[in-house]
Amino acid sequence: MTRKTDVFQGSLFKGIITYPITPFSSNGKVDTKTLATLIEQLIRNGSHAIAPLGSTGESAYLNDEEWTEVAQASIKAVNKRLPVIVGVSDLTTQNAINRAKIAEKSGADAIMVLPASYWKLTPDEIFNHYAKIADAVSLPIMVYNNPATSGIDMPPELIVQLFKSIDNVTMVKESTGDIQRMHKIRLLSNGELPFYNGSNPLALEAFAAGATGWCTAAPNIISQWPLKLYQAIQNNDLTSAREIFYQQLPLLEFILKGGLPTTIKAGLKLKGLPVGEPRKPLQALDETGNKKLQSLLQTLMEIA
Repeated sequence: MTRKTDVFQGSLFKGIITYPITPFSSNGKVDTKTLATLIEQLIRNGSHAIAPLGSTGESAYLNDEEWTEVAQASIKAVNKRLPVIVGVSDLTTQNAINRAKIAEKSGADAIMVLPASYWKLTPDEIFNHYAKIADAVSLPIMVYNNPATSGIDMPPELIVQLFKSIDNVTMVKESTGDIQRMHKIRLLSNGELPFYNGSNPLALEAFAAGATGWCTAAPNIISQWPLKLYQAIQNNDLTSAREIFYQQLPLLEFILKGGLPTTIKAGLKLKGLPVGEPRKPLQALDETGNKKLQSLLQTLMEIA
C-alpha cells in the first residue's frame, strides 16, 4: 500500500487539473481519436494534470466497456507527460474497486472517488467504501465531495477522518462552493491534507485559502485563463489574480449553470473541435445558450 510518506503530499498533483469531456461520434459511440486530440491540446496549452471520467467526462452515463475504453485511451494519450487522475466512482463498492484496478493496471497516477448512491449512505458506509477501494489498489486517492451530483455531502470532519485513517487517501477535491469548508479542512488536518477547488466560481478564494490546485473543465475552451490565474497566484500578484479571475468569471458561471458536459461540448464545437452531443438525457445547448457562450468566448479573446 502507498504510504503517505511516499506521496509528495500533493506536489505531484498541483496547479490546473483539467477534466476533459468524453467525445461521442455521430452514432453515439465513444470517439477515442477526438479524445486524444483534445488531450493533446490540453497538454500543449499548459494543463498540469489530466483527470478523465469525472462529472465533465459523463462517467455516470458510460457502461463498463465504455468507461474502460476512455480510461485506457486517456492514459495512452497523455503518455506519462503529465499526471493522470482517473475518476472511478460507481454506485457499488465492488464496481468502483474493479475500475480502480483497471486504472492502476493501465498506468494511472491516482484515482478520484465520489461516493455516489441511490440510498443515502451513513458515515460508516462512506468510510468503508473508501477503505475497501484503498485496500484493493496502491494508488493515491482523491476524495471527491460534490453533493450536487452525488446527493451525498461529506462534512470536513469525515473527510479529514478518511485522510487520517486510510493511508492512500492523500487529497480532497471540495466542490460544494463553500469556502469555509476548505478553511475547516485545513484547520482540522493541521494543514497536512492538500485540498483542491472543484467549484469554478470559487477559484480565487480557494487559492487564497491555500488550495493546492484547481480541478476544472474550463481549459477545454479557455486554456490560458485558468493557467494565468494560477501563475499570478504563484507569483503572489493578487492584483493581477483578481483582474484575471473576474474577467473569466462570467464564463465560469455560465458553464457551471448550464451543465459542464453540455456547455463545454458546445464551446469546443464553437472553437472548431466537434465532439458530439452529451449523452441523453442530457441535451445539447440551445440556440440562445450558444449565442451567449459565443459572446463570452469572444469577449475573452478580445481581452487576451
